[in-house]
Amino acid sequence: MALATIAFKNLNRQKKRTILLGGAIAFGVLIVTLIDGFSGAFKQNVSENFADIAAGHIFVEGSEKTASGKTLTVIRDDTVLTDVLKETGIPAQYLSKRSIAQGTLIFESKKTQLNIQGVDFGNERYLTERLVLAHGSFAAMSDRQGLILSEQTATKLNAQIGDRLLFQLTTVTGQQNVGDMVLVATTPDTGLLSGFSAYANLSYLNELLNLGNGEYQTLGIYLPSLAGMDRYATTYYDALRLKANVKDRSKTADTQGTGFGPMAAFMGGGTTEDTWTGVRYRVFTLDDLLSSVQQIVNVLNSVSIGILIVLFVIIMVGILNTFRMTMYERIREIGTMRALGMLRSGVRNLFLLEALFLALAGVVVGFAAAGLVMGVLSLFNLGTNSPLFILLRAGHLSFHVPIAQAIENILIIAALTLVAAYFPARAAARLSPALALRTTK
Repeated sequence: MALATIAFKNLNRQKKRTILLGGAIAFGVLIVTLIDGFSGAFKQNVSENFADIAAGHIFVEGSEKTASGKTLTVIRDDTVLTDVLKETGIPAQYLSKRSIAQGTLIFESKKTQLNIQGVDFGNERYLTERLVLAHGSFAAMSDRQGLILSEQTATKLNAQIGDRLLFQLTTVTGQQNVGDMVLVATTPDTGLLSGFSAYANLSYLNELLNLGNGEYQTLGIYLPSLAGMDRYATTYYDALRLKANVKDRSKTADTQGTGFGPMAAFMGGGTTEDTWTGVRYRVFTLDDLLSSVQQIVNVLNSVSIGILIVLFVIIMVGILNTFRMTMYERIREIGTMRALGMLRSGVRNLFLLEALFLALAGVVVGFAAAGLVMGVLSLFNLGTNSPLFILLRAGHLSFHVPIAQAIENILIIAALTLVAAYFPARAAARLSPALALRTTK
């Protein structure tokens, strides 16, 4: 306790140096915390926004093997799927039944590759409650051939509300087909999600895909929140496999280099050909679809640690030189303490305590500054038409610093600061009391 008191007083009497070094540490903490806060909210925001677009957290895709061995992506009878959902008691807020077609959208001389989702606008109120329209209205989707595009796609095609477009696609049975669609509404440009913001009526898209009335390809289960998503998916999968042929969840990811996997399957990529007959389902989650997002988060975390280490290596040089200078300035003081009976370890620990207090003060100030900056940034409404929409929460930047990540950063900062101060502290501890007392400044 006495050493801690002396260490605190020593820092207080050298205010300029303490403020400069503490400020450098605080700045490093500020930068790293902002990165951690962004990456901490990144996955959750992307997942929540994509869940709104895809209308689900858990998805069930149906596949059917024909007599000729061809695989069709279709759910003809979903009785077993809905029965299992009721039996497991999973808190599903909404169910979405969608078909997805990959093809080429053509208007006059312009064309673009696009995925169009077939939606039952008469029953799926979920989408109309959450999807923001820039122009047009959902009422216009009463036109069976109605089409909603993002403004980005409409601009690329130079298409206006009321224009008729052609959509070339391949049916589920492998034939080429062409549909005539009418652009009735556009959504704001949402950046990365613009490519997913194309909607048509489920009945018409099914007709183009050569699917029957009431059939669809993917059942989406929308939960109250992301929490428990994987647990509920496992529960549903375990119950469903007792009543139907279900693909092993460990094989849901594309591990065989086929080019398919959950995202491709969700976007109409089909399924891999292996040995099975009849009808088979696959269960996957939003995390499976967005596995690349976790990779981005891992990269951001690695960048954060890298920046932290680089910044504090630079700061360590300043701490090393400052404490070495402090040692020379306090040689007689050190000699007096040693002459009064302080052990070498006591002198060393005194310097290390000063460094530790300096680091902790910098951490506290850095966290406070980061909290203030994140709070201010989160006040700005960037709007739903921002290209960064996928990264936002309700149009606002949001931040979340995982506690484990913050603790790890504190430990790294404390360790690097102590390492930097250790060598001057050791040199001070080795000073001979007699030599130190004879030294004059």
